Amino acid sequence: MSATGQYLVPQLEERAHWFALSVKPRHEKSVAEALREQGLESFLPLYEEKHVWSDRTKRVAMPLFAGYVFCRLSFADRRVVWNTRGVIRVLGAGSVFAPVSEEQVADLRAVVASGLPARPHPYLAPGEMVRVEGGPLAGIRGKVMRSKGGASIVVSVEILQRSVSVEVESEVVRPEAFGRLLTRAAS
Repeated sequence: MSATGQYLVPQLEERAHWFALSVKPRHEKSVAEALREQGLESFLPLYEEKHVWSDRTKRVAMPLFAGYVFCRLSFADRRVVWNTRGVIRVLGAGSVFAPVSEEQVADLRAVVASGLPARPHPYLAPGEMVRVEGGPLAGIRGKVMRSKGGASIVVSVEILQRSVSVEVESEVVRPEAFGRLLTRAAS
């Protein structure tokens, strides 16, 4: 709050920042291309997925974040973005856009440029209950303590009021709610 008692609302500056755009399903590639054609910098991180049809197998480039495209824009560019076919909205709170940090975009670019296999993964927030779904610890539940690279899972014994922390590969960890959804869908 300001000294006058009014809330200060951060506005989009003249300097360009990265923003996440919500786009129509399966329109990520066309939106990214349309933004580039209009002179804006866009970034659509992709990964390769093997699709098998009855008569052939093909590797297809898929968006790492389905339904989203990153775009560097300034206040003056907002109308161009809003008028781009396939764009639903710029992520934020109401009419205030929420920028994506330069560091996060640089990290994503490095992942894509590395050539290492990258795949979409459910978001793991510190403190979230998760279940290990593979490896020697399959089936255990614990809380995520950190999720950068791998995941540190804390398993607690309530009656002892003691815990143990174990490092596991993040690929084998799923949020507890995600596992329940998979179980329901399978039945």
